[in-house]
Amino acid sequence: MLLLFAAHCAAAAVAPLLVRWLGRNAFLPLALVPAAAAAWALPPWLGGGAARELTRAWIPGLHLGFAFRADPLSWMMVLIVGGVGALIVAYCARYFRARDEGLGAFAGELLAFAAAMLGLVLADDLFLLYVFWELTTVFSYLLIGFEPGRASARRAATRAIVITTFGGLAMLIGFIMLGRAAGTHRISEIVEHPPGGTGVAVALALVLVGALSKSAIAPFGLWLPGAMAAPTPVSAFLHAAAMVKAGVYLVARLAPAFAAVPVWRPAVFVLGAATMVLAGWRALRERDLKLLLAYGTVSQLGFMIVLVGAGSRDAALAGVAVLLAHALFKAALFMVVGIVDHATGTRDLRDLSGLGRASPLLCATAVAAAASMAGVPATLGFAGKEAAYEAFLGGRPVLLAFLVLGSAFTAAYSLRFLWGAFARKPGVEPVAVRGPAGPLLLGPPLLLAFGGVVLGVLAGPLNVPLARETAPYPAEHGGGYELSAWHGFGTALALTAGSLAAGLALFLAGRRVAGLQRRLARIEPDDVYRALMGGLDDLALQVTGTVQRGSLPGYLAVILLTAVVLAGTALGLAGPWPEPSAWRWWDGPAQVMVAVLTVAAGIAAVLAHGRARTVVLAGASGYGVAMLFVLQGAPDLALTQFLVETTSLVVFALVLRRLPPGFPRPLPTWRRRLHIAIGVFGGATAAAVTLLAAHARLAVPVSAAYPAAAEEAGGSNIVATALVDIRAWDTLGESSVVALAALGVTSMVFARRRASAPPRAAEAAEDTTVWAVEGLTSVDEAFPEDAAPADERRWLAAAGTTLASERRSIIFEVVARMIFHTVLLFSVFLLFTAHSAPGGGFAGGIVAGLALAIRYLAGGPFELAEAAPVAVGLLLGVGLLIASATALCPPLWGADTLEAASWDGRLPLIGHLHLSTSLLFDVGVYLIVVGLVLDILNSLGAEVDRQADAG
Repeated sequence: MLLLFAAHCAAAAVAPLLVRWLGRNAFLPLALVPAAAAAWALPPWLGGGAARELTRAWIPGLHLGFAFRADPLSWMMVLIVGGVGALIVAYCARYFRARDEGLGAFAGELLAFAAAMLGLVLADDLFLLYVFWELTTVFSYLLIGFEPGRASARRAATRAIVITTFGGLAMLIGFIMLGRAAGTHRISEIVEHPPGGTGVAVALALVLVGALSKSAIAPFGLWLPGAMAAPTPVSAFLHAAAMVKAGVYLVARLAPAFAAVPVWRPAVFVLGAATMVLAGWRALRERDLKLLLAYGTVSQLGFMIVLVGAGSRDAALAGVAVLLAHALFKAALFMVVGIVDHATGTRDLRDLSGLGRASPLLCATAVAAAASMAGVPATLGFAGKEAAYEAFLGGRPVLLAFLVLGSAFTAAYSLRFLWGAFARKPGVEPVAVRGPAGPLLLGPPLLLAFGGVVLGVLAGPLNVPLARETAPYPAEHGGGYELSAWHGFGTALALTAGSLAAGLALFLAGRRVAGLQRRLARIEPDDVYRALMGGLDDLALQVTGTVQRGSLPGYLAVILLTAVVLAGTALGLAGPWPEPSAWRWWDGPAQVMVAVLTVAAGIAAVLAHGRARTVVLAGASGYGVAMLFVLQGAPDLALTQFLVETTSLVVFALVLRRLPPGFPRPLPTWRRRLHIAIGVFGGATAAAVTLLAAHARLAVPVSAAYPAAAEEAGGSNIVATALVDIRAWDTLGESSVVALAALGVTSMVFARRRASAPPRAAEAAEDTTVWAVEGLTSVDEAFPEDAAPADERRWLAAAGTTLASERRSIIFEVVARMIFHTVLLFSVFLLFTAHSAPGGGFAGGIVAGLALAIRYLAGGPFELAEAAPVAVGLLLGVGLLIASATALCPPLWGADTLEAASWDGRLPLIGHLHLSTSLLFDVGVYLIVVGLVLDILNSLGAEVDRQADAG
């Protein structure tokens, strides 16, 4: 299973390169990947056998892991995703033109979506399923918006992601509640031993919100018709065979255990039946063939939700049969529409005439697919629909009537589709066909359409694998019905004939039906959506304008006061406080002196009137905290605090160069006193909470196990070992946030730079990015006329040619040259000795960043570029890649996520050497921190210099 998933991911990664090399023909080898998935699933689906499971630990302490499970229902879904997906990918090789832009990205996104869908149907963990669920949402957004230049595509993509993400978030809350109630997140275990209670009912209601929104069930169904702005292969794959089936799949997965919960059947029956009828009715007045099929898809999804969610074996058997049939006929019909559009240049059924005679094979393909959609005998659609009628004949006559009415609408819009696309219409000239469809364009829909007919004839043998999918349903709820191509004359056949006859009558009365629809159509779902989103935008604007006043002190005051009020109230309601005799005020007089000086520096910073003085005093308070760490015996924390405060001072110095020395409007005295009071209350509350929490502890603190855990990991520095071994997951998350934030800043700076006019040579001398953009590698190459003679020595590489003499300091340049490499070596020393001494990737990265800052301050932006001739984005990306790979690769060889491996040996001259994969993780953190400092120097330093010279 993991190999198939990895193959899809690899194919998605190389797809842009293949398209660049092979053009649109690259879709043919790419189609082999989903075809391999279908080939893997077909034998066990047909032959049966035990379910296959694969688990890998992820976060054992939280009982989270990568759990995959393949059973009959999963195998059928993999067959649909892989088999239908392979034909659609091959169809793309001739649907798109060779000169179409963005094919590489489209191919990668299509294969990535297939990988996400494959993971979704094989996931046996609630949270893992949610991850893949949201990945399908993201990739569908990208695929629907394939043509960003079209406003309709952008609107459709946005609508789809807004609605399905809303449902996904509700579903996530439901998953959390369901997992807590069950005591496990394994889906197979939850279904086998379902929990009960009111909380479970609420959880299932939230899960249904996610499932119904994904499958476009009312009231969430309005996103799917708009998604027809996507290219036809996207409609055939995502909106006919794969993505929209995710909700149906989830309902089918959970229904055997939870169909009896009171909230389940009312939601499934009412919303599913209403969707089937309303969407089928709406399809009868659509003139665009894709929109007609889109509303037909929504109608069929409502039908499937009713069947698989009913909780009986007979209804579930009909549901999986209809699900399989729908994937075949609807994907085929969408591809037929794509061929019609290519051949005639239109999808408007009012303009199409005579295409059936011009393209008889295409017409036959559409007839076979539409017959299965309408439920004509000898098709798989007929077998599934007859089974559905039979499942509800014994009860629920109102629901059965809705299903028959919905089926009549299905037959009517099936006839409308065939008539609109292929019939010869009076008064309309036959359309000119540009050329016959080739085998790669016509072959996939032909195989799918006639596959539905073949499987309909072989419905008896097909009953065996489909019946295995319904085995988890309770035996007392039906189970005696079997699929067959012909059950003889009976009530179910009479209902089928009645729905087909009613559909024919509705089609023949097409004009009257259209007129009735125009009179009844008072509210359009699109109008409701636009009104809701417009109201949300207005509300957000009003709220933002009210609470976001642009005052950072105001924001901090609100945050601190809120914390003081909430925490203070909790403290007041808490139990008895410890006796003062149990409090430990200090360890020595040095701590008291440093604490007093730290508080004094903080108060003085608030009272200061100049920017530089405020920054220095704020830094002094930070250094005071670092000294407290030193006195407390925490050298790692002290080192990190010292380095962070120093870096902060450098950043403030870079910014203050462009600001006046004093504040434009000094704060009144009462405001300063208020800020001091808020700070005092905030600090006192934090101290009180810490004191009370420490004395209220009942369990042994987790940190008590850190020394033994550090020794087991081969380290003697508990802090560093905790960061890269014991609590490495936290470090990875924090590093990822830092890297992504820095990449975002860099992207915005570079985007603005590209949008501006090219800088002058004088400006370029102060710009670290100019010669990188132009492909140059050094200052001398950028400015050959200013290059120093070969025999002339310079203290710094670029200062002599890029800085004006009044901005140079020879002493600073000499010091920078003398200490730069020593500081870099010290940073590497901190990196490599972290397991046994204070240091680590974070501390080492800051030290290296400070060395680069010295080069920048001494020699300017070009000097920084000479010292670090590497792109910031590359540095951040490589660091994040190393850290993530070190964390996530161990499960590939059976180890736990973030599990470290070590090696001990002896080397000549060096002696004993201890190496651990944690060092690689720390190297990633080191590179991320260095990249962050470089990003700060480039964006806040070099950009300020450029503005100063430009001004």
